[in-house]
Amino acid sequence: MKTNKSYTKRVRVTRNGKIVARKPGQNHFNAKQSGSKRSGKRRSVTLSLTAKVQRRFLPSTTRTTA
Repeated sequence: MKTNKSYTKRVRVTRNGKIVARKPGQNHFNAKQSGSKRSGKRRSVTLSLTAKVQRRFLPSTTRTTA
């Protein structure tokens, strides 16, 4: 199965296999938000995907034991 390229551009897989992405909603309309909320959105967030979703979008990250 092919990897979903649009999805891989939004996420990053760490060495330990965690999937990290940017927090959503930080591209525009942020002037009215508080500074702490804006600075909190700069941090990455760890995604917890089910095995089915991970197999569908990121087949290369699933580990197989042989």
